[in-house]
Amino acid sequence: MAEYAKELSTGPVPEGGAGHGRMGRITAASLFGTAIEFYDFYIYGMAAALVFNHVFFPDLSTTSALLASFSTFGVAFVARPFGSMLFGHFGDRFGRKSVLVVSLLMMGLSTAFVGLLPGYSQWGIAAPVVLVLLRFVQGVGLGGEFGGAALLAVEHAPRGHRGKYGSAAQLGAPLGLLVATAVFWVMSCALPGGAFIAWGWRVPFLLSFAFTAVGLVVRLKVAETPVFRAMSQAQVLSRVPVKEVLRRNPRELLLGAGAMVVVFCTFYTGSAFCLSYATGALKIARGDMLAISLIGCLTFAAGIWLSATGSDRIGRKRMMLIGAAVSVPCALAVFPLMDTRQIVLIALALGALNFCTGLTYGPIGAYLPELFGARVRYTGASLAYNLGGVLGAAAAPLIATHLQASFGSFSVGLYMGAAGVVSLACLCFLPETGRRGLGHQAQDPARPVPARESAGAAV
Repeated sequence: MAEYAKELSTGPVPEGGAGHGRMGRITAASLFGTAIEFYDFYIYGMAAALVFNHVFFPDLSTTSALLASFSTFGVAFVARPFGSMLFGHFGDRFGRKSVLVVSLLMMGLSTAFVGLLPGYSQWGIAAPVVLVLLRFVQGVGLGGEFGGAALLAVEHAPRGHRGKYGSAAQLGAPLGLLVATAVFWVMSCALPGGAFIAWGWRVPFLLSFAFTAVGLVVRLKVAETPVFRAMSQAQVLSRVPVKEVLRRNPRELLLGAGAMVVVFCTFYTGSAFCLSYATGALKIARGDMLAISLIGCLTFAAGIWLSATGSDRIGRKRMMLIGAAVSVPCALAVFPLMDTRQIVLIALALGALNFCTGLTYGPIGAYLPELFGARVRYTGASLAYNLGGVLGAAAAPLIATHLQASFGSFSVGLYMGAAGVVSLACLCFLPETGRRGLGHQAQDPARPVPARESAGAAV
């Protein structure tokens, strides 16, 4: 075993190199699977902003009902780190592919059942309780999605192109949001307000049955990654990945999570809260705001693609620093532009905010996996990503709602700008990873690595 491990550490790293046709299938599996899961996640946020206060919290005042609705939205972010540890454990021990299939099923079914859930008028207090439980299951499922989807693409990709192929997992987010927004927009325009609140909002949730089936077919056809296969053959898999991450990579874990704060804060404040604020306080038509959200999906995707491909040339860290830096002034300009109530200016504000968010988000699909060694890559990347979600988004719509009600809309822009400063500070203390091999094991130089772990790190 020691001789084989030594051969792996000195020979060619078993990563990437898949042909163009095979990489196309792998990229599609990462992209469409992630898009379906984010579709499931985003329709909940839209429903929380537009209808859940009417369906599940009808006896509360307008503001209280909105706060209660956004509280159910935040439950999933609390659940996501648990999903990271659960799916990360099995993904690092038994393979990336099988775990991704389970996470997709969990996410899709919990979402579809929301569409079948009776409202408060039929079930009373049981209705919002079950809603919260389903949202928690959603969060657990999505907690295992990012790491696996990113690794599926990155561990197959040829070196020098990991940013480009890793962006498939990132582009799933705007694609899922685009489809979610389009479905809500169609239902909103096709139905009168009463019908939309009575039953029309359920259609996007029920479509998850069909989307999940498609995602399963795509993912079941993809092979396990060469990096994991090599580790499995060498028998150097981590026994308890989360313990190893916490012991060996606490710095990368915490700083990686901090780097994600601006992405989650600006994106979910810009989508969930701004949708509610514009249709409620500013009295902008729901259809107009959903159309503006469609534009935001496109600018978000453009930012992701530009920064992900650029990170292969100038570095992951540099691209993310640029994105976090430009997000600060952009965040400060959003609400002065929105408060004009001019549709064009609102579209400009939210489109620019989404573009800046995409600039920071694009390299993450390659950057977070590159921070961690192969033995714990699924757990480390997933946990950093989803801890960033807890810090940046779990309470973002709630905080934004409270700030706007107490201090005015500009305070929400200050809140998003502060998130950008936090991420900038964290990125300054993280390394550049673009030239690392996927077998790199970040470590404290003063803490020697046991021979068995060193062998695993070389894979």
